[in-house]
Amino acid sequence: MVALRDRDILFIGIDGGGSKCRASIVDADNRLLGSGVAGPANPLHGYAQTIDSIARSAALALADARLSPEILGELVAGVGLAGVNMPRLYNEMASWAHPFRKMYLTTDQHSACLGAHRGGDGAVIIAGTGSVGYSWVNGKSTLIGGHGFPHGDKGSGAWMGMEAVKYLLMALDGLAEDSGLKGELLEVLESRTANEVFEKIGGKSSSHYARLAVPVIECAEAGDPVAAAIVRDGAAYISDLADKLLELKPPRLSMIGGLAPRLRPWLAPHVLDHLSEPLDAPEYGCVYFAQQSLAKEAGGIPVAKKADSKALYG
Repeated sequence: MVALRDRDILFIGIDGGGSKCRASIVDADNRLLGSGVAGPANPLHGYAQTIDSIARSAALALADARLSPEILGELVAGVGLAGVNMPRLYNEMASWAHPFRKMYLTTDQHSACLGAHRGGDGAVIIAGTGSVGYSWVNGKSTLIGGHGFPHGDKGSGAWMGMEAVKYLLMALDGLAEDSGLKGELLEVLESRTANEVFEKIGGKSSSHYARLAVPVIECAEAGDPVAAAIVRDGAAYISDLADKLLELKPPRLSMIGGLAPRLRPWLAPHVLDHLSEPLDAPEYGCVYFAQQSLAKEAGGIPVAKKADSKALYG
């Protein structure tokens, strides 16, 4: 194990959402030392699970960095979590007797935006298990969408999976046309009847539904009309989200999330023209947030230099 020198300062960025929690440890020059991934970390779906996933991802990142577990108490943590835009959940997480030297908590939208624009102003569309639009311009945050599954999050993987299941149940009842999507979904769900389908999906989480987005997009790309209609509807919403964000005049707009690469070809052409590649990943945005918060707390001490994207992406 590597020992930590007194003069060293290490930051850990922890990005937690409905599907997974990813932690990355960097040194004072933002060189990536180690990363770890654990389970879901959305306090809306469980405080204990969130705490466990944060602790596990941090422990895995320490192990990957070949640092002693005792170093955990020396880390300055930036934590960006889904769900903490709700004041009750923010206060609950902020009251956690965390194991870090310091912990700075923010929403996953804010940390993702900071990561995408390397700590600067900008806007971001997140399209993964859920969907949301967020901008940070001149110190003002704006959130559009992100109302959660199943009430919102249109254009997301979970929404796409839910729409596909709605279609499948109707098709099995003879109330919707047959399509290639029907067969693909039945195969994925290992089902033949509506009752069997419901047994597989009834009461399941957003991440469970999001896994069904892959066959939907694959069928849409192959020309299946039912799947294409679902994807077009979701992409139209994401394009509208982009338009609302662009009204705020962000210097950059990026799109991130597991569904983002597959959705891009379906977006409105003018939206594609405005998209810029994200500069760093969300957990690096958590690091930037911790650095900025620490500097503010210390009365303007300069933060560590911003990361070279090669440090994260190789």
